[in-house]
Amino acid sequence: MTQSALSLCSLDLTDPATFIENDVHEFWRTVRAERPVYWHEPTARNPGFWVVSRYADIQSLFHDAALSSTRGNVLDVVLRGDDSAGGSMLAVTDGPRHRQLRTLLFSAFTPRVLGEVVEKVRHRTAELISTMTGKDTFDFAAEVAEQIPMNTICDLLSIPHRDRADLLRWNKMALSSGHADSTELDAIGARNEIVLYFMELAQERRERPGDDVISMLATSRLDDRPLTVEEIAVNCYSLIIGGDETSRVSAICAVLALIENPGQWHALRTGEVSLESAAEEIIRWSTPGIHLARTAVQDLELHGHTVRAGDIVTLWNISANNDETVFDQPRRFTLSRSPNKHLSFGHGPHYCLGAHLGRAELRALLHALVSDVGRMELRGTPRPIYSNFLTGYDSLPVHFEGR
Repeated sequence: MTQSALSLCSLDLTDPATFIENDVHEFWRTVRAERPVYWHEPTARNPGFWVVSRYADIQSLFHDAALSSTRGNVLDVVLRGDDSAGGSMLAVTDGPRHRQLRTLLFSAFTPRVLGEVVEKVRHRTAELISTMTGKDTFDFAAEVAEQIPMNTICDLLSIPHRDRADLLRWNKMALSSGHADSTELDAIGARNEIVLYFMELAQERRERPGDDVISMLATSRLDDRPLTVEEIAVNCYSLIIGGDETSRVSAICAVLALIENPGQWHALRTGEVSLESAAEEIIRWSTPGIHLARTAVQDLELHGHTVRAGDIVTLWNISANNDETVFDQPRRFTLSRSPNKHLSFGHGPHYCLGAHLGRAELRALLHALVSDVGRMELRGTPRPIYSNFLTGYDSLPVHFEGR
């Protein structure tokens, strides 16, 4: 192994600053080539874990019953021990219970409900872009990107408008931060606030049900018993975290990538590429959720290494989505890329339940940009997110000139 590879593979993947201060794509190129599976040494605060970087391995492991989600699916959580929502929240269940919960939640995403929500997304996005176009300098992250996914998932859950600002604030602290000095306690506190909020709301909807997803969960039965308010709350937490964070970050990355690649912006504006194709490339290019964590429940072999039962295994989507054996020139932003079988929404049993809405939100944004905006200009330095789970920006100062 080269000296540069040794240096790169010593990066601390538990430290959010690692992803700001280093060329992570160069890191993953080296890892894929020289150490596609390696043991991340323990740190002063955390135990060690396995790192998996190649597309084919990660896609296969998403289906492998030797790996479990029940201890947690985010590195920061699973390193501290078992996820308290294990076995209750869809994202951290396996087997029959996972299938039951997924079927129940999926039944709430009816064509009628989704159709109404997507129509609201289109109108809200068009109005936001129209309002911002022609203004001097504005923060796209705060004025546009933060308003679309949060309101979309809140519409789906029928969350009162008065509560949405608090939920957005907590969401932005739960798995990431716009500031380097945020603490683990800040994140834990934010996650607890979200769960407590949904516990109260679940109890209210159980007593006075309406025509919304939370009411459906509150009045449903699994294994011939109603869900507890805690079970309802953690699944609502999962929906709102997944529905807000990744879509918000994708939208911010989309605008920055289009500004930095004017040829691709021209191709989109002139109809040379479809909104559908462009959305998929943005989702691959940005890969907002950069990893998923699993725990081995039995021994398995990976590239000559023996992974023991109980070991933590991390699957790095950010590396898989830039694997040269699958994607030609992966760090080239190509809106017409086809095929584009990225893993941003996962794969297999845990494929993202909100993928349809996430795609709809991004297509609505691109349509609004093409309809109203002639030129986009960066007016400052984007502020990066500090996280080892999410990658992207927390602030993006821009100017939109009308067509």
